[in-house]
Amino acid sequence: MMKRLVTFQCNRRIARQLWGQISPTVLSGLKDLTSEYLLSVASGDLLLLDGRWYVTHSGLLGLARRNRCAGIHVQPVPAFCDASAQRWAFAATVYKSKTCRGFVGYGDADPSNVSPLVHGAEMRVAETRAVNRALRKAYGIGLCSVEEIGTIPNTGEKLPPQNANGNGNGAGPKVRDRLCQIIRQHKLDPELVKAYAVDFCGTKTLRDATREQVENFVQQLADWAEKDRNALLCQLNSYARPKQEVVA
Repeated sequence: MMKRLVTFQCNRRIARQLWGQISPTVLSGLKDLTSEYLLSVASGDLLLLDGRWYVTHSGLLGLARRNRCAGIHVQPVPAFCDASAQRWAFAATVYKSKTCRGFVGYGDADPSNVSPLVHGAEMRVAETRAVNRALRKAYGIGLCSVEEIGTIPNTGEKLPPQNANGNGNGAGPKVRDRLCQIIRQHKLDPELVKAYAVDFCGTKTLRDATREQVENFVQQLADWAEKDRNALLCQLNSYARPKQEVVA
């Protein structure tokens, strides 16, 4: 009980540092999630977006590990896959124990229902969504996972699209894929990363940044995350603002 209480106190403190003033209702939800699943805000298990909690892929995997999940089987659903259109669908089955019959979840992804940050990685997104849905079923989590939503609520800004010839101001798929990978690997807050990117590039929005500026930012972010993640988190947290002050 004491461990759970301390975890909630830590979660509440870090959540307020990241997202400013939080309503009692949202904090009550955080307390329930902490008590029931021991999800950690500091570890990137949860994100607060548009006043709602979302669980992350890493948070779900951590929950499965703590509960000694016996295994996860994932396979594509050929009838709903079209590589030429970047349309993919997967089925995942989570086995909570060796005798478990399995909890099945499906996930799909195509360019129309994923964030521009991950265009070109639709197959991986579909697989992750399938695993997330199966894990949420297996462990009774009603929260939607952040990977299942197409865009982040209240953040309409997107990375500049790639031009047809691959030149110009576009931040192409490789740059977007790498940025997304860094965010997931080091469990960074996408909104704070976006705010930092705008400041780093010295532009009003990411649309105004050149491809070279975005590439330099991604490289700098990767280097900092590898060398001193704690220092990077402090830098990112300096961009955290109360919800009502965030400009979409």
